[in-house]
Amino acid sequence: MDLTLAAHFDGRRFYNPGAPQALGLLDVLRWKLTSRPQPSPDFISDVEPSVPPRFVEGSGLRVTLVNHSTVLLQQGGVNILTDPIWSDRASPLSWAGPRRRRKPGVDWNDLPRIDAVLLSHNHYDHLDLPTLRRLAARGDSTFVVPTGVARLLRSQNIAPVHELDWGEALPVASLTIHCVPAFHFSSRGIYDRNRTLWCGYVIECEGRLVYFAGDTGFGPHFAWIREKFGSPQLALLPIGAYEPRWFMSPIHMAPDEAVQAHEILGATTSIAIHHGTFQLADEGIDTPRNQFDARIQGESFLVLKNGQFAEIP
Repeated sequence: MDLTLAAHFDGRRFYNPGAPQALGLLDVLRWKLTSRPQPSPDFISDVEPSVPPRFVEGSGLRVTLVNHSTVLLQQGGVNILTDPIWSDRASPLSWAGPRRRRKPGVDWNDLPRIDAVLLSHNHYDHLDLPTLRRLAARGDSTFVVPTGVARLLRSQNIAPVHELDWGEALPVASLTIHCVPAFHFSSRGIYDRNRTLWCGYVIECEGRLVYFAGDTGFGPHFAWIREKFGSPQLALLPIGAYEPRWFMSPIHMAPDEAVQAHEILGATTSIAIHHGTFQLADEGIDTPRNQFDARIQGESFLVLKNGQFAEIP
């Protein structure tokens, strides 16, 4: 099945074609009433921020994990930022909601020029308006979003912004950015559930493929991406917010599923994202990393700490 051509919009709402959907409000209440989250420290002071170069020339790729799903990709003189969040909470409120347990791995004042900002969907831990307004004020960035999300950004004077549906592509500088399927959902309030799309991205630059999965459950889209584009040299795959599985499995991968995705993609190197900064589910803040370390051998799938970077030849 060509997932980009498969129906994923019913005229009112988007959905995951041929896959489980995110559970509803009653299930959220059931989860919250029965939840037994693992305890985690209020704040962990173990981050050593790094200072990225202003740019990286040539075909070499430098990848810095800032925090959560925020990754700085530097290649060919172009700087890309994924799902940026520097705020203290992943929430519409400054005084409530998931709070930061570790500081960002790159200080804001050390952030280089950002040519492209890729947003995978509209959840607060991925679309952080205070951070996006600060980026827009710098005046250097093009914002790339899935269908339906541009209206929110434009209402905040965040521009220029380009919307993409699954299967569409956009040239930015020397890059081509492809919007690809993910299995997730969207909402920023009670009444807007699945009114906007969610996605991942494949980035083509200097003959190299980088895949940013965004937020996603496990599914056939990984095999489709490999068949469509070939195996990526780098994949950014989420490993956190996966417990309890009865609730989270349609929308978030567990560490073992991320490993399966890495193998299906045939990625040369994968880097774990969506872990270690906000505790969004029942597992502890470092449980994804610890479970991953216990299961994985070798150097093809990296679990970086905030501020750590990898250089991909």
